[in-house]
Amino acid sequence: MNVHLEKIVPPEKDNSGKIVQLTDKTLEERRKKILDAMNRENLDTLIIYNDLEHAGNFSYLTGFVTRFEEGLLVLHRTGKAYLILGNENTKMVNYSRIPARLIHTPFFSLPDQPMEGEVPLTEVFKKAEVTVKSNVGLVGWKMFTGQTVNNRQLFDLPNYIVSAIQAVVTEGKIENWTDLFIHAEYGARAINNANEIAHYEFGSSLASDCVLDALAEVAVGKTELEIADKLVRYGQLPNIVPIAATGERFENAYIFPRNKAITLGDKMSITTGFKGGLASRSGYAVTSAAELPEGQQDYLEKVAEPYFRAVVTWLENIEIGKKGKEIYQVIDEVLPKNNYHWELNPGHLTSDEEWMSSPIKVDSEIKIQSGMLFQIDIIPSVPGYAGASCESGVAFADSTLRQQIQQEYPELWSRITKRQNYIRSVLNINLPESVLPLSSGVAYYAPFFLQLDCAMVKG
Repeated sequence: MNVHLEKIVPPEKDNSGKIVQLTDKTLEERRKKILDAMNRENLDTLIIYNDLEHAGNFSYLTGFVTRFEEGLLVLHRTGKAYLILGNENTKMVNYSRIPARLIHTPFFSLPDQPMEGEVPLTEVFKKAEVTVKSNVGLVGWKMFTGQTVNNRQLFDLPNYIVSAIQAVVTEGKIENWTDLFIHAEYGARAINNANEIAHYEFGSSLASDCVLDALAEVAVGKTELEIADKLVRYGQLPNIVPIAATGERFENAYIFPRNKAITLGDKMSITTGFKGGLASRSGYAVTSAAELPEGQQDYLEKVAEPYFRAVVTWLENIEIGKKGKEIYQVIDEVLPKNNYHWELNPGHLTSDEEWMSSPIKVDSEIKIQSGMLFQIDIIPSVPGYAGASCESGVAFADSTLRQQIQQEYPELWSRITKRQNYIRSVLNINLPESVLPLSSGVAYYAPFFLQLDCAMVKG
């Protein structure tokens, strides 16, 4: 496959500025998925943890996160639910998308806040109807797959919570069942309906627009801080640490944008992400290969072109029904891991969090399914050169789901078809009908940040 740098018209930013709310029907579908899974696995109770960094499984049912506090959702197979919340989140029981009873627990509040009403956590769980004989599934945010020990006995909830549950449940089972939510094959969150895709498209397209704006700000003499100012918008909380890095990163162990100025020839990285998707670009602050640092002027041939060839291969080959291992193998063929040193999965599921799980693994039998949300996440690492990245998000939809999106969200469908046409007609990529770009920046890769109308195309 031939790819090359060509003068093109960059994609138009197209975030709608309107968040599509999750419907009551969608929340009831989510609740039913989880209750059905509990029945299938003979689980009496799920105890679902959240804090600001690890809230996806909790908010999947409740619709909210507890921001700066911890919280638990205790869900019984009967459908009865309890919300265990700290001082500053007790009011959220009134807004929860799943009907639940409140149990106020000062343990989940911030340090040195009032502890009125404090009782041992064991009593809290008893009040939430967790019993001696309950079969309990604990849900954090990891499945601990690939471990040599029994992964259902590894828990990523705080020990003070786990030990209290263990003190109550002395005859039943206590196991890690996070996979009921996030497993790529059967997890409830792996498949999204039309409403959920419309909801998540907002964050994915917003991230892309922010990155396109940040790229347009890149100029010699500007600072990382000035570039990073474009990476957050509308008061939306990023689900990653935004990146605007020029030259060498992590000096003095500092991971955030700095007041460091861009110089000609700097390698650069720009990334942001919101609920629903991430956008990332890596390249150089130059207008052409002639301005690349000495010894790196073959960057296009060594890194950028092989990387973009892999992105094109991914988009043209990842069809509904294909197994994860097939996608892994085809990427390893076009961008050999031994030569390009990518270490992570070449593609993963996304949701509220940037990385939820992945069916794309070396031996994965898991099939790509309609309703999955993916990040095109292939990260080459070639010593002596900058990285390469045009990471963005896509959804997969069969004809039935595509028709639902078109009928229920015509404005979204118009954006999707315009993006598909750009990828096919401008970038020359044979994009399958089932691949729905969740932003206008999908596959747009301009490795020279001072010349954004020159991008990689197929052919």
